[in-house]
Amino acid sequence: MSEQYQAIVIGGGPGGYVSAIRLGQHGIKTLLIEKDTLGGECLNRGCIPSKILINGVNIFWAAKNSPWIISEKLSVDFRKLQSFKNGVLRRLRAGIKYLLNGNGVKVVEGEARLKSENKISVKLKDGSEKEFVGENIVIATGSEHISLPMIPFDGKKVFSSSDALNLQEVPRKMLIVGGGVAGLEIGTFYAKLGAKLIIVELMPQILPGLEKDLVECVEKTLKSLGAEIYVNSKVVSSKISDNIVKAQVEGKDESFEVEADCAVVSVGKRASTKELGVEEAGIETDKRGFIIVDDHLKTNVENIYAIGDVTGPPFLAHRASYHGLIAAENIAGKDLRVDESCIPSAIFTDPEIAFVGLTRDEAEKKGFKPKVGRFPFSALGRALAERHGEGFVRIVIDESSGRILGAQMVGAHVSELIAEIALAMRNGLTIEQLARTIRPHPTYSEIITEAAEAALWKPIHILMR
Repeated sequence: MSEQYQAIVIGGGPGGYVSAIRLGQHGIKTLLIEKDTLGGECLNRGCIPSKILINGVNIFWAAKNSPWIISEKLSVDFRKLQSFKNGVLRRLRAGIKYLLNGNGVKVVEGEARLKSENKISVKLKDGSEKEFVGENIVIATGSEHISLPMIPFDGKKVFSSSDALNLQEVPRKMLIVGGGVAGLEIGTFYAKLGAKLIIVELMPQILPGLEKDLVECVEKTLKSLGAEIYVNSKVVSSKISDNIVKAQVEGKDESFEVEADCAVVSVGKRASTKELGVEEAGIETDKRGFIIVDDHLKTNVENIYAIGDVTGPPFLAHRASYHGLIAAENIAGKDLRVDESCIPSAIFTDPEIAFVGLTRDEAEKKGFKPKVGRFPFSALGRALAERHGEGFVRIVIDESSGRILGAQMVGAHVSELIAEIALAMRNGLTIEQLARTIRPHPTYSEIITEAAEAALWKPIHILMR
């Protein structure tokens, strides 16, 4: 006999478990189905583990490069850092399980398949199958890494960005196929530990799609770490020979071979719906396989919602969590619509990059009369005190109304600073209100005041003529 629930959430990542908890808080009888591990890609194989490794290596890097610390014999016990990472992940997974249980959400481990608009068959860990019925269903199955036929994942020498977080030894040479966010975040911390990076990117620049002046700061760091960067280039074939990855690269003007101890392939993601049975449930997808939803996050099937990566890019954990809350509230009877205009992005390269809203060019194309306020970290006391003078903050406003349209940042701690702009945009603050907010001194947050003043008229701590 089928178990019946008011809501069934498929996928226990940052979208799914958040949605399930909120449903439970509303007193809705909820089931969460997870085929792997609670926390999903973000907690177990992406956001959290990568930031643990990045932070651990950056502590070492700061000490090693400090002019007043004697560091000739300084080194990193990488296995111990990996052990610390795994301990943190176990603690966070336990926390999610505790919260789900505490909010009355039942968790089933197994692989779900939709049989109709409200029936789900789950293949349990022991191989048996069980059927569940849900009045409402939330699909939160996320996305999966794309493997290239010319250099396919093998888990031994050719890794996805997720697998690359679990290496126990630092390679001498690492080939990064795809100069996007994940590849560069991972490659940078391995380079700081001594790995020689070879980066191959199909587009004309690394971090394609971002403004060039943001990318230049990151490119400068990578080159200072000895990275070889090949843009307008692609891997056309590869082989493993003598325990070495040998890849043939086709560039804009020439072809050449590169050799590395291992390769990390990070060229994009696709919806994780292969075994889900979306066709059987009558759910519409786009030509790339992502589930189509409306601004309530409903699919074309009235009682089925989809959230996060499975609906398409941008692939952001905080976007998935936001989606999860919206879907849960709508199931609970509210009428909430998704607004993604103020969702910030953060890239944990060196230096960090963060952005939200519109760039100047995008604002012009939308018919605004944009004005820009820009302030460099090189003129910020706290940044210089901590030897982080690289980068800048740029705020884009509509000159006629003072409305904040967006911001782009590159520099230390911008992953934290961008939230202040997102908050201002979400609540309709003007640039004058942002500028008049008093921020503590000396802090990184003061750069928001200075950039806002630059958009208004003139900042205090740089000379503008």
